[in-house]
This record gives sequence, structure tokens and C-alpha cells, in this order.
Amino acid sequence: MSLDKENMKKICLLIVFTLAVFVGLWRLEAVIAAISFLGGILAPFILGGAIAFILSVPMNRIEITICKLCSKDSNEKRQRKREKFLRPFSMILTLVFVIAVLALAVLVIFPELGRTVSGLGRTIQANVPVLLDKLEELFHNNKEISYWLSNLDLNWDEIIRKATNIFQSGADIILGSTFSVVQSIFSGVTTFIIGFVFACYILIQKEKLGRQCRKLLFAYLKKQQAERVLEIASLTHRTFAKFLTGQCLEAVILGTMFFVAMTLLRFPYALLVGVLIAITALIPIFGAFIGCVVAAFLILMVSPMQALAFIVLFLVLQQLEGNLIYPHVVGGSVGLPSIWVLVAVTVGGSLMGIVGMLIFIPLMSVLYTLLRQDVVKRLEKKQLDIS
Repeated sequence: MSLDKENMKKICLLIVFTLAVFVGLWRLEAVIAAISFLGGILAPFILGGAIAFILSVPMNRIEITICKLCSKDSNEKRQRKREKFLRPFSMILTLVFVIAVLALAVLVIFPELGRTVSGLGRTIQANVPVLLDKLEELFHNNKEISYWLSNLDLNWDEIIRKATNIFQSGADIILGSTFSVVQSIFSGVTTFIIGFVFACYILIQKEKLGRQCRKLLFAYLKKQQAERVLEIASLTHRTFAKFLTGQCLEAVILGTMFFVAMTLLRFPYALLVGVLIAITALIPIFGAFIGCVVAAFLILMVSPMQALAFIVLFLVLQQLEGNLIYPHVVGGSVGLPSIWVLVAVTVGGSLMGIVGMLIFIPLMSVLYTLLRQDVVKRLEKKQLDIS
């Protein structure tokens, strides 16, 4: 290998990379602390980017719809004025739509949950005397238990002293944890506000930001590399947008199916369960089952037989949704085989919880598409036809 300028540059970069890896492994704790500190600084902007991406999906649809309605007007001056206010107006409509959906979910779920909890309290209160009578009957008819209780020697002074110590230590823990919770809530609210404002700036000026990013790429990378980065970015954006749209549409369809079926079959809490299933169905694969457990518990408080019938209904609708609706609405949007969807959900859930499940499916789809394209190119270069 000749030591020309290009090869020397590669050797220097390799040496620097090796030293960086060695220092990083040597001072791993300091590196982790630095990453954590940097992540805390960048958290509002990462959150803002995520909010901007989520809001951009309905916002683009609203913009396209308004543009189609306004394109019928042939007056160019009025069209320019509309274009000037199109983006802020579309963003306001998007925020109103999202807030309305969240408010509807809260207004439906929380009052029903409150009534259910109060009903559960009344049920427990009514059943406590029956339980006490059964316990008294059990102890009265069982001489061994009565003999054991009569010979049981309890040091009440020691019990009271230990209970007092536990209460004092528990109070200290509660006060400390309360302060930590308040601090965390304040930090979370501040992060959300900064992220939301940052998201609004991104949505208003996304074309300008896109041009600036393209200029940076072409300025610091080779043309072919910059075009490849833009291609991957475009593929990632399309995949995430299609997945988000498909997942929301699938959740709405599933929630509506449960509401209609439960209304026709006269199940209790039809609207609450429909909204609950729609919200939990946003979690891929496992979300609807979480909603099923909560809904079955709520119905169980009213009628055990109806709770059992609801589980049967859930299994029927889940099979219908999994075999007919999900493959057409969500499966086709990400183009990912079922086995890799399961892998993405498992890995994402282990690393990042529910958020990881939502992120890793489209991310796995992007990696799967890129790998498939690379495999096809390599087989074409080798002139191999493997089916």
C-alpha cells in the first residue's frame, strides 16, 4: 500500500478512532456520565423533534386538504396571502385536533373509572360482613385454630415500638420521595415546554431547516455520500409516517369494533372499553391484551358471566383484527415480516419500554429494507440468481 495523502489520512483516522475507543473503555464511567449529562441537555430538543414528527403527519394532511380547496380560486394575490397563513393555520388546527382527542379520552375514561372504583368500594363494603361471618364460623368450628390463638403470646409493647420506628422511617422516606417527585415533575414540565416550543419552530420552518441540512451534507460530504444519506433519511421518514398513520387508524378501527359489538350485546362500559382498547392498541402486538385485562376486570365487578363472555368476544375480534385488518392497515405500511415485528417489539420493549416498541418496528423496517437492497445489489454484481 502506497503512503499517499489519502492513505495517510485513513491511517490517522484509524489511529484516532482506536485511541478514542481505548480511552473510552479505560474511563467508561466518565464516558457514561458525560453521555448522561449530554442527554439531559439534549432531551428537550429530542422530545421536540419527536413531537414535531408526530404532529407533522396530520398537519401535512390538513395542508394538502386546504391547498386543494384553495386551488379553485384563480386570484393569484389571494392565493399568495393564503399560502402565507397556511402553515400557522394548519398547525393550529392540528393542535386543536390533538387536544380534542386527548380531552375526549380523558373525559370518557376518568369519570367511568371513578364510578367503577366507587362501585368496587361499595361491593367490597357489602361483602366484608359476609367474609367476617365465614371467618368467625371457621374459627368457631376449628378447635386447633382457637387453641393456637389462645396460647399465642404477643409482646404488645415491642410491637408498638417497632411499628412506631417503621412509621417514622416511612415518613422520612415519603418526605424525601415527595421532594424528588416534585422535582422530577417540575423538570419534566420544563422539558416538555421547551420541547413543544422547539417542535413549533420546526413545523413552521421545516422547509428552511431541510434546505440548511442539505447544504451541510453536501458541504462536508461527498456528493454520493450526501445523496445516500438523504435517501436513507427519506426512507426513514416515509416508513415512520406510514407506521404512525397505520397504527392510529388500526387502533381507531379496533376500538370502534369493540364499542359497536359491546353495545349490540348489551355489555357494560361499552364506550369506556372502546376508548381504552383504542388507546392501548397503539402499543404493537401486546397493547390490546392490556386493554382486555383492564376491561375484563371492570366488567367482572358487574357480572362474572359477562366478563367471561367479554374475553370470548375479545378473542374473536382480536383474531379478526390480527388476520384481516392489521396486515392491510399496518403490515403493508412497514413492509416487515411478522417474525421481525415480534423481534422489534421484544427488543424495543426490553430497552425502552412502550416507546421502544413504537420506535423499533419502523426502525427495523428501515434496516430490513436497506439490507434487502444491499443483498440484491451484491447478488447482481456476482451474477447470482438465488430464489
